[in-house]
Amino acid sequence: MGVDLLNVKGLNELDQETPVVMVNPMRFRARSLDGDGLGWDAYLRYSALTVPMIKARGGTLLWTGNAETVALGEPAGQHWDYLALVYYPSVAAFIDMMTSADYEDRCDPHRRNGCEEHVIIATRESYSKFKVG
Repeated sequence: MGVDLLNVKGLNELDQETPVVMVNPMRFRARSLDGDGLGWDAYLRYSALTVPMIKARGGTLLWTGNAETVALGEPAGQHWDYLALVYYPSVAAFIDMMTSADYEDRCDPHRRNGCEEHVIIATRESYSKFKVG
């Protein structure tokens, strides 16, 4: 998986100025493909480079944590090691980062070395429609 898998068509169908939260489930490799530690170690190198790029575009890392278990649904094939929620002020800011030469050349190799599987799901803030209470 790489930047070449970016769903530009799907992202371009979204309002480019709409804020988004990206849901990132990840499954790490036992060993980094570059031979430098575990998959987790490669992901930490990726994060160290990527978080400043996110912040430079007005985004922020909202939450990260270990994926413990599937709480609803069929668990088969749904094993994830780690999750991250990342806010971007616009779809355009996300696309700008992901398609930058800096991301592709410096960051994405660490992500590919560390992640066996990594999906990014774009969401829009709509929880207020369903407030409880």
